[in-house]
Amino acid sequence: MALKLTSTAFAHEGTIPEIHTCEGRDISPPLAWSGVAQHAKSLVLIVDDPDAPDPAAPRATFVHWVLYNLPAAVSGLPEGAEAAVLPPGARVGTNDWRRTAYGGPCPPIGRHRYFFKLYALDAALPESGAATKAAVLEAMRGHVVAEGQLVGTYQKQG
Repeated sequence: MALKLTSTAFAHEGTIPEIHTCEGRDISPPLAWSGVAQHAKSLVLIVDDPDAPDPAAPRATFVHWVLYNLPAAVSGLPEGAEAAVLPPGARVGTNDWRRTAYGGPCPPIGRHRYFFKLYALDAALPESGAATKAAVLEAMRGHVVAEGQLVGTYQKQG
């Protein structure tokens, strides 16, 4: 089953606006989704860049944002979503900057792709504080009932 994930800030495979990057205010874009099954218990959102450090020779996937235990009834997040405004029960994991927050695109070279991946789960994940992407993926194994993704791109201006 597929989830539909969209943003009013950029189209699928379109350019992510500067405001949502390290060259702007570095705030998360607004996101909306639909298609969450009624039996889903929680949602996970992971944002990562598989083109790090150089899209011509990628060597790693850089994690920009990890959210888990979002309530299944929630249908989106506002621009600039941070821990203080997340729905009750939602948890923020640790990104590759070692922060528990959104970290926007900041590619060192070239145009990178940023994958916003949403998963609907048939369970809430165990509370593990500032979990890493790897820990969240391990915990959700066998519990994914639907998923969807939105891809944006960005290249530094300067």
